[in-house]
Amino acid sequence: MDQKIKKMDRPPYGLLTVLMIGAFITFLNNTLLNIALPSIMTDLKVEPSTVQWLATGFMLVNGILIPSTAFLIQKYSVRHLFLVAMGLFTIGTIIAGMAHVFPLLLTGRMTQAAGSAIMMPLLMNVMLVAFPIEKRGAAMGVFGLIMMGAPAIGPTLSGWIVEHYDWRMLFHFVTPIAIIVLLIGFFLLKDKKEKVDIKLDFFALLLSSIGFGGLLYGFSSAGKQGWDDPMVYGTIIVGAISLITFIIRQLKQEKPMLNFKIFKYPAYALSITISMVVTMAMFSGMILTPIYVQSLRGISPMDAGLMMLPGAIIMALMSPITGKLFDKYGGRVLAIIGLSIMVITSYYFSKLTFDLSYNYLIFLYSLRMFGMSMVMMPVSTNGLNQLPKRFYPHGTAMNNTLQQVSGAIGTALLITVMSNRTESTAKDLAADAMKNVQGQPTAEALAQMKQQITMQATLDGINFSFYVTVFISALALILAFFIKRVTQAEEENPPAAQKVTTKLAEN
Repeated sequence: MDQKIKKMDRPPYGLLTVLMIGAFITFLNNTLLNIALPSIMTDLKVEPSTVQWLATGFMLVNGILIPSTAFLIQKYSVRHLFLVAMGLFTIGTIIAGMAHVFPLLLTGRMTQAAGSAIMMPLLMNVMLVAFPIEKRGAAMGVFGLIMMGAPAIGPTLSGWIVEHYDWRMLFHFVTPIAIIVLLIGFFLLKDKKEKVDIKLDFFALLLSSIGFGGLLYGFSSAGKQGWDDPMVYGTIIVGAISLITFIIRQLKQEKPMLNFKIFKYPAYALSITISMVVTMAMFSGMILTPIYVQSLRGISPMDAGLMMLPGAIIMALMSPITGKLFDKYGGRVLAIIGLSIMVITSYYFSKLTFDLSYNYLIFLYSLRMFGMSMVMMPVSTNGLNQLPKRFYPHGTAMNNTLQQVSGAIGTALLITVMSNRTESTAKDLAADAMKNVQGQPTAEALAQMKQQITMQATLDGINFSFYVTVFISALALILAFFIKRVTQAEEENPPAAQKVTTKLAEN
């Protein structure tokens, strides 16, 4: 089930360029809808609990499909997978752009996700194979520019489009670009792959889908429905049981769909743990900041998007630089500096007020993104560097799967913390306010008091959630001190399938 890539005189830059353009479009789509959700709710007449499925559904499809990418990468050529991924993404974009009812929009969004789920592990695997360890940091830095820069630009672009056009223009804008990239891939990608004797374990795929899908659905729904909802804890329990069964089955198989033996490599196990913790903390900024900026401060979608633009630019500029620094100094010093910045900025985000200046928010958000740019790719690359080459597809698939799961857990945790804190604070403020009321207040005075209490309680809930991320980031910082520069582990009894050669050729 493992592959050996034929050594080339130089990396296939043409192939990588096409893959990166396709990946940029699919990653950009991940956050493009965030600021447009209020407009979609109004236009399609749906509630917040319904519209959030545009994000939850996307995450669910990714969580279900990404575990199977280790099999797909070994079974099919890069050309084959790229065309399928971009084809699915393009079809989904067209469907979503024509949507006049919510189910059709959700169908398009989930079809997009099917393409996106294949694209990220595919590109990461090609880069791991194409570059030697000593040059991999710089290469992965460029990949990081796409993986983190594209989603960061999404809110700014989305804010401008939604303020000037209908929300469907978000999809109409992406459609022609996706079609062009698909055509470029069709004519330029010419890599060939010899026949591989490997079959998909459909029962394992079913267990994986139920396992990861159940966990993602349960945690994603907890923030809205509450942890005591039977559908929430029921799907989490079913997902956990299915996932445990899936892991046991994979460990017993000679050619598993997703090889969990990669966790015996300590650098990889440490890197994926840190990445999961950082992903959980990262979602605080992505979810809580827009709520504070738009709902409490009344800042327009366009200005809210612009507020995140400097951070996106910093991340885009820093990613290749961070990659080169990784090649020179290793991952530990970068991770420690980056996570220290995340701890400090998370603390200051827990001190938000109603009168903080717009420029201060830009500075704080940008500094947080700067810290984040020094963590994610160096940590992930350091862990993947220790894996034998035949484990690359499994390592990249595991990375992306667990990031989806930790993202869902982080979202649910932070929304639940915010909601509970907001509710308790509102009760305390209401009790204090009623004690100080003299006489019988008018209906107008009560409404005004209620609005003030709601805003103050929501602000307290947001601040407390950011305060929780201080400790989450601090945990990752402690773990970062154990990072060591690694060398690639030697193969241990490589299976016969490793003898299969995959040829990557550049036309």
